[in-house]
Order: sequence, then C-alpha cells, then structure tokens
Amino acid sequence: MSDFPEGKPCPGCKRALPFASFAADKNRRDGLQVRCRECVAEYGARYYRRRREATGKAVREKVEVPSGHKLCRACGMVKPHAEWDRNASASDGLSTRCKPCRAAENRLAYFMREYGITEAERDGKILSQMGVCAICLTAPAVHVDHCHETGRVRGVLCFNCNAALGQFKDRADAIRRAAAYPEGNAWKPTLVAPGVYQLPS
Repeated sequence: MSDFPEGKPCPGCKRALPFASFAADKNRRDGLQVRCRECVAEYGARYYRRRREATGKAVREKVEVPSGHKLCRACGMVKPHAEWDRNASASDGLSTRCKPCRAAENRLAYFMREYGITEAERDGKILSQMGVCAICLTAPAVHVDHCHETGRVRGVLCFNCNAALGQFKDRADAIRRAAAYPEGNAWKPTLVAPGVYQLPS
C-alpha cells in the first residue's frame, strides 16, 4: 500500500483505485477486500448464473444499469445511488433494495411485530369502521389501538382518541366518569366513615 498512498490495486481489473472502491473485510490486513466492488459483483453474477443454470432454475436477465445507478430487484426499477441505503458488507456498498421498498417491507413487519396483524387486516378494520375513528366517529382512523395486557387489537382510532385512552391508562371507570362530567354529572365521593370515601358504582 505504500506504492498507492491514496488507494490500492485491484488484481481483477488491474486498476489502482481509491479505498472506497473496495468493500470491508476485517480478515484482511488492510481491512479491505482484495478485489474492487465492481470485480466482486461481476464474479458474483457469473457464479450466480452458473449455479442457477446447473440446477435448472431460471436465470434473471442482466439489466444494463448506467453508472451511479442500481437496479432494485423488489420493484424492478433502476434508481440513482441516492435512493439506496448504505451497506458496507455488500459488494457495491449499497442495500439490496431501494429505500421505498425497504420502507414498505419494514412497515409490513412493524404491524406483525407490534400487533400480530398484517397491513391488509389493519385496512380491513378501517374499512369496517367506515374510515373513521371508532370512538369519536369523525376523525380519520389512523392509529391501531390494542390492549396492552392481552395484545388484542380493539380497533383503529384517531390520534386524539388514542392519546386520550393512553392518558386514562385504559381505566374504564375513569373513562365513564369523564363521559358524565361534561353533562354536569360530576361523580362526587360519599363519606361513609371518618377518612373513608366511597365512589358511586
């Protein structure tokens, strides 16, 4: 590396390239792969085709991609590198899927991980509620509400109603008293013994 202070030679394409052109490899003395990202990707593509053809499986057709762009196998679109997250362990230093595809995949995983339902099931609940919050019946339904003890999904609420349930800590007795309060029916405790009060049932 002393002969190439700002980079290293690639034995594959016989070029002296900057360090950024090589993927990380912690097993190497310089911490970089021997061949550049382009050579590694080309070798991987050739190996992939040979392996797929040997097993009789379909081989994806190679798509010409302009410099500074990459093909997303999830959506099939060629997008500039700015549309991809970084991945130092990948041969080209970029994720395998573009940012919108990764976001969609993460969203699907989020609903299953947090609530045990799919996004389609969430949409079905919103449709059954006519698109509005299950409590106020006016605002759009956007937040999935679930029981924190059982994990059961109860419905889809607007932001305000979902936040209100959280503030009441899902206490049905406090919510009933809150519902009566604006109508002038304040629930006052009754003194039944010195220092002992009883709330209305």
